[in-house]
Amino acid sequence: MIALALPGVPFVAALVGLLLPLRARRTAVALGVGGAAVALALAFVVPAGTAAYQVVDFGGLPVSAAVDVTEAARYVAVAVGVVALAVQVYSVAYLADDDRYAPYAAQVSLFTAAMLLVVVADDLVMLLVGWEVMGICSYLLIGHDRRLPEAPGAAVKAFLVTRAGDVGFLLGVAILGVGAHTFRISALHLAGLPAATLTTACLLLLAGVAGKSAQFPLHTWLPDAMAGPTPISALIHAATMVAAGVYVVARLYPLFAGAPAALAVLGVSAAVTMLLGALAATAQDDIKRVLAWSTVSQLGYMSGALAVGAVPAALFHLLTHAAFKALLFLAAGAVIHAVGSNLMSRMGGLRTGMPATFWSTTIGLGALVGVPPLAGFWSKDLIVASAQTRPGWVATLLYASMLATVAVTAWYATRLWLRTFFGEVPAGVHPHEPPAAMRWPVLLLAVPSALLGFVALAPGFLGGHLFHLDATVLMPLALVALGAAGAWWDWRAGLNVTVPAFARAFYLDEVQHTLVVRPVVALARAVRKVDEAVVDGAVESTGRTATALGRLLARAHRPGLPRYATAVAAGALLIGTAAVVAEALR
Repeated sequence: MIALALPGVPFVAALVGLLLPLRARRTAVALGVGGAAVALALAFVVPAGTAAYQVVDFGGLPVSAAVDVTEAARYVAVAVGVVALAVQVYSVAYLADDDRYAPYAAQVSLFTAAMLLVVVADDLVMLLVGWEVMGICSYLLIGHDRRLPEAPGAAVKAFLVTRAGDVGFLLGVAILGVGAHTFRISALHLAGLPAATLTTACLLLLAGVAGKSAQFPLHTWLPDAMAGPTPISALIHAATMVAAGVYVVARLYPLFAGAPAALAVLGVSAAVTMLLGALAATAQDDIKRVLAWSTVSQLGYMSGALAVGAVPAALFHLLTHAAFKALLFLAAGAVIHAVGSNLMSRMGGLRTGMPATFWSTTIGLGALVGVPPLAGFWSKDLIVASAQTRPGWVATLLYASMLATVAVTAWYATRLWLRTFFGEVPAGVHPHEPPAAMRWPVLLLAVPSALLGFVALAPGFLGGHLFHLDATVLMPLALVALGAAGAWWDWRAGLNVTVPAFARAFYLDEVQHTLVVRPVVALARAVRKVDEAVVDGAVESTGRTATALGRLLARAHRPGLPRYATAVAAGALLIGTAAVVAEALR
């Protein structure tokens, strides 16, 4: 029952919160923060094990409210709870003047519940419910700030791009359920599905994973999602939505292991995604877009680890990334709060006026880059070492892409650090630390960002002894130093070297617009014209014809009064005459 309560508590908080009036801010705060805190507490104590309660039967194909709490599920649930609680507390101050805070807090709770449902679900249909609810919540929360003209478009883009992938995901779920005669995840690998069926289903599932986890070519929605409030950026990028795709592949890995073609597709996509995201991050001026492209890149690392069979490494990096990326987004929100702008070109010299934010960001960026002994060093190096030691061309491709991405990551992270916190403070900027409700979540997230990596040294963590220091760490560390030195030289020289193609993310948005958006819009316009000219035209023509005939008949029945009187008299005379003649003849 505790496992069902894990998503159930924030779900109830969301339902109650959605019924609150807009002015009930204190109650909304209590529900949002309280629901996240209880969910976090439950994540720490939920016992491992499975439970199932049949909900419905479709012709012998049962659908159950089934949960399976594994060790990985418990760790991910804790990460979701920590980030959700930090976001709820942070939002109290960040959205202090928001007159729509009550629905916002409720939607965050619903988002949290949906992700926790995905984490504990042992039924594909149950998992699909959480998966789809996350898509709805992302649409609502990205478009929350109605004062931003770009927010509605970003929300629609996120919804439609992820929805395109979800079509494949739904078909994959259907194929697995029908083919295996069960939707229970823990039983699917025992069903003995044919190789062709398994490969087809896994490829379709990867379409949904690419959408939710922003993998090439369905990654374009994530940077635009920065139009949402900064706490929502932290929630989406660290613990929900984008983490769901990686977690689902890890959860279903026994199936993917039987579909090497699907893993090869995942590996190629990951190799492209990680390097593309890192290069795009080097040319952004918006601090949140730098972090967004960073998320795209880091998700490529996780997918790459899954592609070479390093499932514990992927899950470990998911956990460390949740800590340091939530920290970086919330710290960026503190910077934006102080400066009044997202643009790094309007920042500088903030370290003296914002020491707590500066050191927290330093820890987060160090973990992102992989500076020892911070959390990201352990998990990222484990992934790189896994790719290096695995056989096959996919592993070789991933290893080369990972090494290049390590250097590029050090470049853009150092660039962000220098441009934001060093140099001269711009005129009119008065750096100051944020309110306590924003400051404490940042400081607390700095702790796992710094120390979480050490749990990899514990025997039995995520199924084995994950990490040991050897010569494989030397190459990534050398590339980190090279990338950081290059960014420092560029900053000292005042060059700010950027590549236009990187700033536009290799024009993939434009390609997507040309190949997908414009044809779909043109088709929609053509369908509208056909509907208006043919369908509506036929109906309207029938109406016009009937009206014209009615007018013609009406015109025939509108003679003058004398003619009516004459006709009536003549008729009466004829009838009378006929009656007299008939009587005489009788």
